[in-house]
Amino acid sequence: MIPVYQPYLTGREKEYVNRCLDSTWISSRGEYIGLFENSFAEYIGAAQATSVCNGTVAIHLALAALGIGPGDEVIVPTLTYIASINPILQLGATVVFADSLPDTWQIDPQDVRRRITPRTRAVMAVHLYGQACDMPALVAICQEHDLQLIEDCAEAFGSSHGGQHVGTFGDIATFSFFGNKSITTGEGGMVVARDTTLAGRTRHLKTQGVSPTREYWHDELAYNYRMTNICAAIGLAQLEAADHILALKRQVAEGYREHLAGLPLQLHREVPGTVHSFWMCSILVDDPAQRQGLRDHLKARQIETRPLFYPAHQLPHCRTDESFPVAEDLSARGLNLPSYPALNQEQVAQVCASIREFFEQGSAA
Repeated sequence: MIPVYQPYLTGREKEYVNRCLDSTWISSRGEYIGLFENSFAEYIGAAQATSVCNGTVAIHLALAALGIGPGDEVIVPTLTYIASINPILQLGATVVFADSLPDTWQIDPQDVRRRITPRTRAVMAVHLYGQACDMPALVAICQEHDLQLIEDCAEAFGSSHGGQHVGTFGDIATFSFFGNKSITTGEGGMVVARDTTLAGRTRHLKTQGVSPTREYWHDELAYNYRMTNICAAIGLAQLEAADHILALKRQVAEGYREHLAGLPLQLHREVPGTVHSFWMCSILVDDPAQRQGLRDHLKARQIETRPLFYPAHQLPHCRTDESFPVAEDLSARGLNLPSYPALNQEQVAQVCASIREFFEQGSAA
């Protein structure tokens, strides 16, 4: 089986984890917490970062730190993973969906502009599958309307726009380190805030709202969203290998681009002026009726794929009667191919040969 993803653990992960075990600091305190947070902030060019236990609570914490709650509207792309949506609803705020751009698959800034109301508090940019959103346009819209800008960078570690790493444009940003992300801690996340006061707020809320000066004094309703020292140790080792991991993933994407040329499909390409991290190497088949057949064909040849996310406005708990034609079209035609760093060029060629075989069989029929 060639899986869609598997982590790339070839660095000092075992060494650092064993140091945690030897030190007995295996919970949410220990040297690797600070080392990972500081190294991560330095890598992406942020002033500071705070680690959390997963990427979904990172979004929840970011929204809570901004004070998002009942009566507030947050504009978010409908074409995203549900983790972008659920924390907004959990805080009692209202989700306002926006459509996507057909070329980048990212949130459409002009549709964002159309959906702003007096209740709008924030815009969430989701850097889907590793391609950066149009951040200059979104920054300008948020500044014009005095809105908070949140970046969901769960899928975009290593991505940039105009030489600036994603997660450093908005007021606050979140990252995920789940096992299928470009760098992983098994489960984990990070919150990056531009403002020092906002960063302090995230740290306070993630640690049960405990007073920094008075033991066991909790001054507000808060959360336990801390990362463990063991997870941070794995994350630090992964971060040390990040450039190599991202380079390997780019080679995988380039292999797909070379071998899939001329077929009735489109690759999710890197937009000029950006760096696509290729968290997932994704394609759109020209004919949506062929997508499931292609997936079945690849599965029979021990090649795993997965479909693009369903638009969130179609899901039961956040369904609306609106139509988002671009997002719906992308979702119906798209699939993710095996995208892990250790995928070699022979395997890439094998996947592509199977895809080509499917279309050639269709033509023959």
